[in-house]
Amino acid sequence: MLELQHICFSAPAESGGKTEILNDINLKISERFVAITGPNGSGKSTLAKIIAGIITPTSGRVLLDGEDITDLSITERAKRGISFAFQQPVRFKGLTVKDLISLAAGEKLSVSAACSYLSEVGLCAKEYVNREINASLSGGELKRIEIAEILARATKLSIFDEPEAGIDLWSFQNLIKVFEKMHEKRGGSILIISHQERILNIADKLIMIANGRVAAEGTKEEVLPLLFGTTAGCRFTEVN
Repeated sequence: MLELQHICFSAPAESGGKTEILNDINLKISERFVAITGPNGSGKSTLAKIIAGIITPTSGRVLLDGEDITDLSITERAKRGISFAFQQPVRFKGLTVKDLISLAAGEKLSVSAACSYLSEVGLCAKEYVNREINASLSGGELKRIEIAEILARATKLSIFDEPEAGIDLWSFQNLIKVFEKMHEKRGGSILIISHQERILNIADKLIMIANGRVAAEGTKEEVLPLLFGTTAGCRFTEVN
């Protein structure tokens, strides 16, 4: 279980002083599929990066299965079972898809083993396994390869920061299917930062962040009416 206790984060302001981004965030996450949503600039991605260890909170604690990991690096958190997928996956010239998945798995995988992970995310394995992670891959392809990488790691907590960002409708529809399959088949927890209603609708728990605070949390039946009701500044997108 992931637990956040009194998490605050402030960043330097352009005019001097500090800008408060997160203020007293308290959460417990043990469900298999959790989505965090809210207006742009509300602190969602900052919170995800604090969980992953990319940035350190100004105050508060991050606990994983009861262990205080607040001061651990992203590498140490990865060893304890946290994966993080960026909004824009990194391209690695000279590194093949098979190499990347092998690195994620922590061992040199056979072609058939690497292909099995690619098949799980809906990619024709033979076409991708030896391709380089470079500009020849589309945003949607990179997103699914990154998910295959996380599947290979088999971590207890997988974090996806706005996986729909920068991809076309066809790729988004396929990503939804991949997340549904992950939810059904994989252990551990999936934590997704998203504005997309179709992603929010398949989550076991929704958390709404607004103005750096937890504005609501609960089931989709409890939280979705708030999202599409009177919450000022929220804009959510439905993809048919």
